[in-house]
Order: sequence, then structure tokens, then C-alpha cells
Amino acid sequence: MSDILSSVDQRTQLAGQNRLELLLFKIDARQLFAINVFKVREVIPEPKYKTVPQSHPYVIGIANIRGHATPLIQLASPLGRHSQVPLGQGFIIVTEFNRMVQGFRVDAVDKIINISWEAVLPPPKSSRSGHYMTAVTQHEDQLIEILDVERILADVRGLEANVSESLRNEGATAQQQRPHRILVVDDSSVARLQVRRTLEQIGVEVELANDGREALEKLEAMAAQSAPEEWFDAVVSDIEMPRMDGYTLCSRLRADERLAKLPIILHTSLSGSFNQAMIERVGASSFLPKFHPDELASSVLHVLEHAR
Repeated sequence: MSDILSSVDQRTQLAGQNRLELLLFKIDARQLFAINVFKVREVIPEPKYKTVPQSHPYVIGIANIRGHATPLIQLASPLGRHSQVPLGQGFIIVTEFNRMVQGFRVDAVDKIINISWEAVLPPPKSSRSGHYMTAVTQHEDQLIEILDVERILADVRGLEANVSESLRNEGATAQQQRPHRILVVDDSSVARLQVRRTLEQIGVEVELANDGREALEKLEAMAAQSAPEEWFDAVVSDIEMPRMDGYTLCSRLRADERLAKLPIILHTSLSGSFNQAMIERVGASSFLPKFHPDELASSVLHVLEHAR
């Protein structure tokens, strides 16, 4: 099963084309779920692991994977589902995002599909997977639920959004000169909450958008209907989002003469050197991996200072 990801390096070519590849898997016999391939290191048969007393209920244990102690999360638990495969006989999707490595236990891994972000839609409110689903798509007439693994990880590890006193003071000084307003774009409700809490601590007014298309519509309407002094001072955007990804959003803004100079920080759970190359290709102001409150606050203050 590990060879299912053998050509991941080639998939970096998808970046900036508003396309993504999804790894499909099952937690029970019925529903197909998915995760962005860029978050996946490898897929392995379920290894031996040690249970950890007083660990989070979603965590089944710690396994030694390639020399590193890796927490294993039973993905069926937060979704309110029941694994159909006995412990020890499932698969582990080893992931890396938000600067952490963890494994998600699933019943079976299906395949990888290549689709357009435009075919990825916000989730219906009536879904059984509830707030742990970030989007849905269709493949071969079957509904696929794309999981908000950032939210699952936040439930296990807790939210971090406290900014240091020095940066709060720096933000207060900047706000005295002129109030600032930033558009935050992210399809994960947990990520939006973290970013908003962080930026509000440095005195920045925050408006939210759920995906790149919604953000583009807001910004185009702003440019058409209001004076420049009423515009957003910067955009903080996720990369992987339904309907329009962050790379495409950035490219579209740079192509609009009215918005071409708007500072854009790409703030993403994804890792990899291709991200660094892409910020230059699409014209982003900076790239920042999630999630460290002081780094985000410092980056935003730097962008605002540079813009002034």
C-alpha cells in the first residue's frame, strides 16, 4: 500500500492549477472519506503500538514509525462511527500538517483521485460527520466526504491562539496610527477561529470568508463600490479550500489592477518546499505554515508596516 503515494513529488505540479489529489479511504463499509495527498507521508499496515494512560479518547496509542514516536488517532471515534476491522488489521495514514506528524487509523485505503477544486463544495449541514467535514465532492456517482483533520487534531491537542505581550503592545501602537482590517480566508472553522483570535489580540479587525471564491467576490465588490481607504489592508488565506484554492485566489488578485498590490499571506497546514516556490509564482507576499500565534501576528504586523 505504501506505493500508492510513490509519485507524490510529481503532484506538486498541481499547485496553482486549482486542482488537488485526494486519498480515498473507508472507516466503515459504506462511506468514502478523503484527505489531501499533500498532507500524507505514507500509508502503512497498522503497526504494533503502546497505549498511553489518560490520553485523549481518540488516541489509541503511540507507535514507532521510522524511528519516531507517532500518536495514532482512531478516525472512527470523532465521526461517531464504528470500525469494521479488528484492531491490528487496519491501515495507518501517516500525515504531516500543522508542523506535526500523526497517524490516522482507517479500515481500508481505496485510491487516489485527481479533481478540480471547483468540484469540491462546502458540506451539507445535515451530514452525519457534522463539523468534522470540511467539504464534499462526487466521484463515480459516489459522495466523498473530505475531513477537517485540522479540527480533529485541535480536539486532541487543544487550540493555541495566545499572542505574546510584546506583540500585543506592538499591535496596539500600530492601531493608534490607523485602524487595520484584514480578510481571513479558510474553509476550516477551527482555523478561522484561531486566526481571528490571534489577530484580534493585536488590535486588527477581522472579516471572514469560507473559501477563495467567496473571498474574491468580497474583494471585487469592495474595489468596485468603496474608496481605497475603506479596503482591507491585507488578506490571510489558506491554500486548500473548496471551489477556489489559495494559489488561484492569489493569482486572480494579482491580475486585477485594482487589487494587485494587496498584501497576501498564504497561511497553510501544508508543508513542503513546493509551497516556498509557489509564493513567488503566484505573487504572494509571504508563506506561513500553521499554526503559531506569535509567528502569524508578527508576519501580519510586518506586512502592515511594509504597506504603510
